[in-house]
Amino acid sequence: MSRYFAHGTAVLDEGCQIGDDSRIWHFSHVMSRAVIGRNCVIGQNVMIANKVTLGNNVKVQNNVSVYEGVTCEDDVFLGPSMVFTNVINPRAFIERKSEFQPTLVRQGATIGANATIVCGHTIGRYAMIGAGAVITHDVPDYALMTGNPARQTGWVSEAGCRLDFDEKGFADCPESGQKYRLSDDHVKRIE
Repeated sequence: MSRYFAHGTAVLDEGCQIGDDSRIWHFSHVMSRAVIGRNCVIGQNVMIANKVTLGNNVKVQNNVSVYEGVTCEDDVFLGPSMVFTNVINPRAFIERKSEFQPTLVRQGATIGANATIVCGHTIGRYAMIGAGAVITHDVPDYALMTGNPARQTGWVSEAGCRLDFDEKGFADCPESGQKYRLSDDHVKRIE
């Protein structure tokens, strides 16, 4: 008995793995070697390719294709119509499946609507990729990235709030009260 929900228009290829309490909505396709964790939400018109892994509590909004080579850890948010790539120099007349480059989206990261993630990079833990940003290099943990090409324009907390560091490199999240430390251009949460 299925312990997840799939809308009647969703296509789930034999062999895919879907965790308990996940929900897959209209016109979505999960390919045979995809792995989806527990309590995920796969929006309308989403494609999850072979060899893709989504952790627990991942939310994939409408019109997203998650191509082979992408791994999303727990608690990742993929905004509407954001784009992953998996080949640096695609051509319709040249097959480059052996050249797929991996993309890793670390725990808690958010990728905004219509953003593009060029393959071969890591999006750090709890990073925030702004709507429409184009990522062409690795992104540090807690970084706020905006623009095309994207550049770092700040830091965010695990709650997604902008962090304002004092002269000693400390900041509090205005929503959660969690404390953070900025040192050598890296942010860490203080337990």
